[in-house]
Amino acid sequence: QVQLVESGGGLVQAGGSLRLSCAASGSIFRLNAMGWYRQAPGKQRDLVATITREAITNYADSVKGRFSISNDNAKNTVYLQMNSLKPEDTAVYYCKAIVTPGFLATPVDYWGQGTQVTVSS
Repeated sequence: QVQLVESGGGLVQAGGSLRLSCAASGSIFRLNAMGWYRQAPGKQRDLVATITREAITNYADSVKGRFSISNDNAKNTVYLQMNSLKPEDTAVYYCKAIVTPGFLATPVDYWGQGTQVTVSS
């Protein structure tokens, strides 16, 4: 099993910044990629940003130029630096990890418990 522990959410005014962290631990043979998704009330869960082990990144159009994702492979940790936050960024942010649990094993998706980000206008 793999556990994901998220931190860094909170309440911030529009234009402010927050930094989210997500650390993976447990039965990890290879951590292939990590990412952040968000879900606002009454809406589906959407991709925010992802990063592969090789640091190849992908961003939702709505956050390009404002958010930055990075990783620390030695710590199995991913970060999301969120700048110029807007009220529409308010959501629960979920961390996702794609983990290969063993040699020649099939990769498995794991999710964190979510952390609330609230941006006030």
